[in-house]
This record gives sequence, structure tokens and C-alpha cells, in this order.
Amino acid sequence: MSAATFSPRGETLRLVATLTVAGLFSGLSIVIAYRTTLPRIQANQRAALERAVFDVLPGTQRLERLAWDGTRLAAGAAGQGPLEESIFAGYDANDALVGYAVPSSGPGFQDTIKLIYGLQPSGERVLGMTVLESREMPGLGDKIYKDPKFVGEFRDLVVEPIIELIKGHGTLPNQVDAITGATISSRAVVKILNQANAVWRSRLPAPGAAPRAVTGVASDAIVPPDVERGGPVPGGLSGEKP
Repeated sequence: MSAATFSPRGETLRLVATLTVAGLFSGLSIVIAYRTTLPRIQANQRAALERAVFDVLPGTQRLERLAWDGTRLAAGAAGQGPLEESIFAGYDANDALVGYAVPSSGPGFQDTIKLIYGLQPSGERVLGMTVLESREMPGLGDKIYKDPKFVGEFRDLVVEPIIELIKGHGTLPNQVDAITGATISSRAVVKILNQANAVWRSRLPAPGAAPRAVTGVASDAIVPPDVERGGPVPGGLSGEKP
């Protein structure tokens, strides 16, 4: 091949042009796929969150988000404040308050654990707990949501003075038995609840003074913070083996 037909500079320019076009095409494909699937992802996230709230607040028929405005919990249009400062009220078929579902998160053994738990209207007992997202070690740490005995410890659990983790078998109504071989993950769950209780219990209205259910509010208006940030899917227990 002669020098007249071969140019290293020309070959380089063609390679750069090819890679640029390929990169633009790949980026455009990703954006289109994201925009196309986002509504379905958000719908799945809302459904997963709602299932979790119904699980931690047995007897709930409808939900409403309540936002902390600095002085009180506000419902309806006044309750559409920052999602990070929100909890969810669960109401039964007669619009009586069942309790509050509190989303919270904290560090686990491997990564952040995100969960939601139910509180009595008085804030004195936990009614249930569900892990929304976890990357804890399969076979050990993932028992925080796979082990029905551990999950069951959070039903009708007294929160005062604090929730305690016990190695062995706790006998007091505020004690949770640690999972053998997964003490760190167990402790992380208990710590998350205690920290959230320290914030939210003092914000709960007195019994009988809770915000009443606002009729006509669609359940799909309830969107967890991670949805708007484009973050992980609630209910996506990524530590779980396929």
C-alpha cells in the first residue's frame, strides 16, 4: 500500500468519528429506554410501598401521606411537603386511624438497609416491620427479611425505653432476639427503628387529635422519596438469591 492511499491521521479521524457516533447512539438508546420504562417503574415502586404499608399496619384500607411542616403533621394538600419529612397514615374501612407507617434507613453490614415499620397511633408499640431494600449477605444478613421469626419479633413490640437486641431469648416486651450469625444486621435494624422513633414519636399528635382521612385522595399520589430521586425500588431486596 502506497503512502498516497494510507494516512494514519485519516484512519485515526475515522476511528474517532465511528466511536463518537456509536457513543451517541448508545446514549440516545439508554435515554429512550429510561423514559419509556420510567412510568412502569414508578408504578411498581408505588405498589411495593403500598403493600409494605398494608403489611406493617394490619387492617389498613387506605393510605395518606402526612408531612412534617415544622410544627405539626399535615394531611391533604398541606401534607405534600418534602418526602424525606413524611410518614404514612393508615385508615380502616370506617376512616379510623390504624396507625402510622414510618420509612427509615441506616447502615447495615454491607450497605444501607431501608425499611418501613408501623406504629400504634399512640406511638407506644411497633405493629410490624418490612425491609424495603437490603444488600446484606445472602444466607446470613438477608435473614432480616427472610426469617419469619425475626420479622415476627416486630409485631406488638414495645418501644420504651428503647427497643433492645438480645443474644439469646428476650423475655421483655421491648426485646428482639438477634439472628444467629447475623448480629450486625439484626442490630442495624433495631438501631434504625430506635433512631426513627426518637424523631417521629414526639411529632405524633395526641390520641384523638390525629389528622382525619382526606377523601378523594388517590393512592397513586403516594410516592416514596426514592422514586423521585430515581433510586432503588422499594421491595427490591437485592441481597436475595434469584
